Amino acid sequence: MTYLYLFLAICGEIVGTSALNATQGFRHWQPLIGVVLGYAVAFIFLALVLRGMPMGIAYAIWSGVGIVFITLIGYLFFDQHPDVPALLGLALIVAGVIVVNLFSKTVIH
Repeated sequence: MTYLYLFLAICGEIVGTSALNATQGFRHWQPLIGVVLGYAVAFIFLALVLRGMPMGIAYAIWSGVGIVFITLIGYLFFDQHPDVPALLGLALIVAGVIVVNLFSKTVIH
């Protein structure tokens, strides 16, 4: 269940952050509903994840996977194009999440 909760927390973060970007600096208030709901889901399920996974590991996975998907959503829907150093940094984040999941003894296997 821990990884299902983590998946749902990541989905909530992605929805909340995408909606936050859609507010365009709070010029549009309608997406705030998505911000509040998305982050509520994210933090509720992240709290459930912490029952079975160390905080640092859970947060690293949650934020790392979220960063990659938010970058992809920014590219596809908000015309935001990361440059080569940004893509390299994202690749390092993905590599870090993979290393933690495959080799750390603190992660549930």
